[in-house]
Amino acid sequence: MDANETTRKDLSSLKIPEGARSFQKGPKRKLWLGLGIAAGLLVTFFLLRSAAKPTEVVLAEAAQPAGGEGSAVLNASGYVTPRRRATVAAKITGRVVEMLVDEGMEVEAGQVLARLDDSDARARLVSAEADAKVADAQVPDARAALSMADLEFQRVSSLHRAGFASDNERDRARTAYDSARARLDSAQEALKAARARESVARQDLDNCTVRAPFGGIAVSKDAQVGEMVSPVSAGGGFTRTGIATIVDMASLEIEVDVNESFIAKVRPGQRVEAVLDAYPDWKIPAFVRTVIPTADRQKATVKVRISFGALDPRILPDMGVKVTFLADAPPVGAPRAAATVPSEAVWEEDGRRYVFVLKEGRLSRREVTLGERRGMDVDVLSGCAPGDRLVIKDLAGLKDGMRAIEKR
Repeated sequence: MDANETTRKDLSSLKIPEGARSFQKGPKRKLWLGLGIAAGLLVTFFLLRSAAKPTEVVLAEAAQPAGGEGSAVLNASGYVTPRRRATVAAKITGRVVEMLVDEGMEVEAGQVLARLDDSDARARLVSAEADAKVADAQVPDARAALSMADLEFQRVSSLHRAGFASDNERDRARTAYDSARARLDSAQEALKAARARESVARQDLDNCTVRAPFGGIAVSKDAQVGEMVSPVSAGGGFTRTGIATIVDMASLEIEVDVNESFIAKVRPGQRVEAVLDAYPDWKIPAFVRTVIPTADRQKATVKVRISFGALDPRILPDMGVKVTFLADAPPVGAPRAAATVPSEAVWEEDGRRYVFVLKEGRLSRREVTLGERRGMDVDVLSGCAPGDRLVIKDLAGLKDGMRAIEKR
């Protein structure tokens, strides 16, 4: 037997019988087949469902840019504050016997706001006036005595020169003259002291009347008749330290805190547009009065004071206000912004900046060129137009062409 025939016999021994080639039929085969078909259908269902469900996104609309002179460069918020505001207090401690001011009342400089009990002050003034009268009456008497002593000294001196008076008599006359002059000087000084005490007593009486330091509006009434008031806190919570609070309405201005990162965009004299929270449709012309030359290290802000172009009775102290700092006319040939978009709508990748625009249910990724920042917004020179609906949150997982809907 040759080698080829041996090889054929070996291979024929490996042949599978014809009856063994068919799969075994029975309940197990049907069970596994059914489970496989169900799993395939389930996977297909979830794949189709996930592909059909669009992604929910938060949108913002690209705005029309403010062009040329008067465009916004920075937004901030603050409050209306007066430059002149005073809580008027009495200079002395006393009991209020009359209140002549109420909230909302317009007062003038020097107008009486309240009166304190002045009975003790009047008594002291009467006593001081009496002392001044006594001192004043002593001056003529001392002046007359000095005149008499002067005449006597002149007469004795003449007799002494003629040899009819001794040296002792002349010395006594000189001493009497000097004593009379001293008494006159003392009487005059006593009169000055008495008049000074009278002036102090009169000032104490005047201090019982509280007057307005400047004209304005009384915004609070801090004391009532019968209460004790004092220039310093005394007596626990039973003594008031103020009579009323006066605000000079002609000194109203706006105070805002500007982030120090943007303070270079603000300068004195810069035009500002203010909008009161109480009147959102009323745009008030204003301008920067001053930039306070110090920063708040806790908040990293710089305080800016803004003056109104014209005051109005509707503007009240402590009102909330939003301001927009306006730019001057741009240089000739400077690029113009195509739109203004929120800064959070811009996605940066590989040194390029993109926005995702939702149009007809699908996202379109567009490369943009940015211009100047304006607070929380940024100018876009190219890549999108006003009215485009931009995604502003969770940009990292978005793809070009992805289906999406606005999140409600």
